[in-house]
Amino acid sequence: MKQGIHPDYGPVAFRDRATGEIVLTRSTLVGRAGEARVEVDGTTYPVVDVDVSVHSHPFWTGQGRVIDSEGRVEAFERRYGRDRGGRS
Repeated sequence: MKQGIHPDYGPVAFRDRATGEIVLTRSTLVGRAGEARVEVDGTTYPVVDVDVSVHSHPFWTGQGRVIDSEGRVEAFERRYGRDRGGRS
């Protein structure tokens, strides 16, 4: 492996902007995290703010909307009629 061509890889805290929850992991974003730091369990980590995480995504929180695909064909047929163009 060549030396000096790979980005830094280390511990980073990802903070959800919507909920404030923090996820600790390792990432190459350690160098791009900037000056912002957060302390978790007595250890200081560089922090990256994210808009959506598992703590705020509607699918994972159970607040997602279920799209009703049933009845769409029937509604179309009621609105525009089934007997168009000589077909039944």
